[in-house]
Amino acid sequence: MFKMLKTTIVILCFWVATVCAEQVSSVVALFDQQTSERIEGVLQSRGPMSAPLVGVSRLFSHEEIFKLYQQREFLPIWIDGWQLKPEALTLLDSLRGAGAHGLCSNDYLLAELEGLLRIQMDFARHNLPLAPDNRAVLDLFLSQAFLTFATHLVEGQVDPALAHVDWRSRRRKADLIKLLEYAIENHRVSQVLEDLIPPHEEYQRLLDALSKYQTISAHGGWPEIPAGPTIRQGDRDERVPLLRTLLMKTGDLESVIATDDDYDQQTRAAISTFQVRHGLVDDGVVGPKTLELLNVSVEERIRQIELNLERWRWMPKSFGERHIRVNVADFSLQVFEDGEAVMQMAVIVGTQYRKTPVFSARMTYLEFAPYWTVPPTILREDKLPKIKSHPDYLEEKHFRIISRESRNITIDPLEIDWEMVEASNFPGLLRMDPGPWNPLGRVKFMFPNRFNVYLHDTNQRYLFDNNTRSFSSGCIRVKSPQMLASYLLGRNFGSGKLQELFEATAPEQISIKPLTVHIQYWTAWVDRDGLVNFRPDIYFRDLDLDVALTEPAYRVIDQLQVSAGTRLAKNENNGLRRGP
Repeated sequence: MFKMLKTTIVILCFWVATVCAEQVSSVVALFDQQTSERIEGVLQSRGPMSAPLVGVSRLFSHEEIFKLYQQREFLPIWIDGWQLKPEALTLLDSLRGAGAHGLCSNDYLLAELEGLLRIQMDFARHNLPLAPDNRAVLDLFLSQAFLTFATHLVEGQVDPALAHVDWRSRRRKADLIKLLEYAIENHRVSQVLEDLIPPHEEYQRLLDALSKYQTISAHGGWPEIPAGPTIRQGDRDERVPLLRTLLMKTGDLESVIATDDDYDQQTRAAISTFQVRHGLVDDGVVGPKTLELLNVSVEERIRQIELNLERWRWMPKSFGERHIRVNVADFSLQVFEDGEAVMQMAVIVGTQYRKTPVFSARMTYLEFAPYWTVPPTILREDKLPKIKSHPDYLEEKHFRIISRESRNITIDPLEIDWEMVEASNFPGLLRMDPGPWNPLGRVKFMFPNRFNVYLHDTNQRYLFDNNTRSFSSGCIRVKSPQMLASYLLGRNFGSGKLQELFEATAPEQISIKPLTVHIQYWTAWVDRDGLVNFRPDIYFRDLDLDVALTEPAYRVIDQLQVSAGTRLAKNENNGLRRGP
């Protein structure tokens, strides 16, 4: 009898639980249906119902957001019935930390979401559901915030081609709609967002530097050093204690022993470290240039770091196991193998007028004893006026005029009526013979590209004595061409044969194992020793990017047509030609 009663009670409890579960499920379904109807109304409406979406980032077009919800019959993503899913709170935590990446949390509707969340939590405390309209807007805002933040992490905030005419990069891509669905279904919002962060160690080191400088800023920054005479070791100057305070803040001076006005060896060594980090001659002398950089505020440095973090978000996932990187702003070249720099040398880059572009291309061969064919711009602006004013200029400078139809046919300059010649009707190609006079030097390192830019030797080696080296017409001159050529040709290529090639008088091409060359522009980075480096913005590309990030006309989200979801046409400059 007792067993029958116990069994009956168990069955009754199971029935009650089942009935209650069905009732709860029905209620949840009812709430979801209400939210679904409001979401559909907001997305389809062009009238007052679309008002809640005013100001929402248009990074994703209306059709894509619509498709995201349409494929799930407009059911909410972040709300289950009347309750907010835990993933929504996880997302908000990630958005609150956007500043650690140099991003602005309010670009991801954080203020609006925090307000709606407070209302939702207040209702939840009283066991009341949020109104259907508010549930719909909250769900849409969460989706928009996730997609926008995720896109900024994986691609950057702006398209580099919209901010810079001569910047081409192979950016990372991800199907963020599918990633959003995966993140919700598998409770991995935080992990998905973390996986979208640029994987490069350099990016992480720059994040650490940003955190350090943000902390310095929060504690009042560093002092400004008043103008005054140059300070050298052994001098006494009332500004020296202030110098030490600044250098302690920046980390260039670990501890202070002296406290007087003497410019001692310890302070001088710290100034030398500061100079190295900023691309100056490390003579330990506090002159006008050093003083100018000492007085750049921590807020300006923070912004410089933020701009370079944005550039890292434009970078491909991998540069290749073996590759070359040129940092135009640092006038330097590095060769990398398996993530380690195995070679480094100084380079000369383009002037402000003829900037070296940013792009990547495959180096496939070297050309020894190269001809120099004068590009159209240099022909028009530099060479033609000299040719017309000086009859012997071509012979003296080892130039020949070559037929455009056949490079083996030369044109006699004495048969040309130079009074009738302009750059537009020049009778052939202007080409310089190989030799010590040739601006390309003894070798070119070729990676075919639309800009006609390459690495090469130079006959003006004295220019490497300058600290700032922007003298070329766009191409990149390397300081140690023989060392680089030896590395690229491999260990099996004899040093004797290489020397013969460097002494050759006729052009010869030698194929190499291909590797990618990345021409880049970094004005802030952290080296492997932990030193935060800054460089002048020689091409004003930091300024261009800062404008692009703050002016809506340049932002990607405003370059997408909401009705069609397509990008505006980009200004492609296909006519660029570069000289040495």
